[in-house]
Amino acid sequence: MIRAPQLGEMTNSQRRTLHALSALALVWAGMLIGISFLATPAKFLAPSLTLPAALDVGRQTFGLFSLVEIVFGFVLVAAAFVTRHERRVLIVAVLVGTCVALEVVWLLPVLDARVEIILRGGTPEESRLHSLYIVFESAKLLLLGAFAWFAHAAGVRHSPGLETRVS
Repeated sequence: MIRAPQLGEMTNSQRRTLHALSALALVWAGMLIGISFLATPAKFLAPSLTLPAALDVGRQTFGLFSLVEIVFGFVLVAAAFVTRHERRVLIVAVLVGTCVALEVVWLLPVLDARVEIILRGGTPEESRLHSLYIVFESAKLLLLGAFAWFAHAAGVRHSPGLETRVS
């Protein structure tokens, strides 16, 4: 006999959503590590790649990756609203979405403008914006890890018949 969820209980659909969101956050984190923390620094170590070429490749890479992050961020935040039982899942999703929004709307356009100056043969003013971008990417990576943990733990904690509490 199938029992209807009681007040405060999570449905199977909500549990599956949390586990899928946890997986999405981990895939996103893996992409972030691969692109921002491995591929990007590696291209600047290649002696045959000129600085303008490396910057142009980076601009194109991060432009495309931003589109992926916008989609992933929207899915994360929207689906976190569906599983209303876990406030910290929603809060962390909103923080990740905020990081993406700030990067896409403000930081990446400013960095792209600096790249454009270099590609035209100029020298932009001294700036710490690349360091700030690294801070944003690091924060996003930590938040995605926290999100994956919280979402998975919430799905397990609300599974019927499990005695183990995951926090």
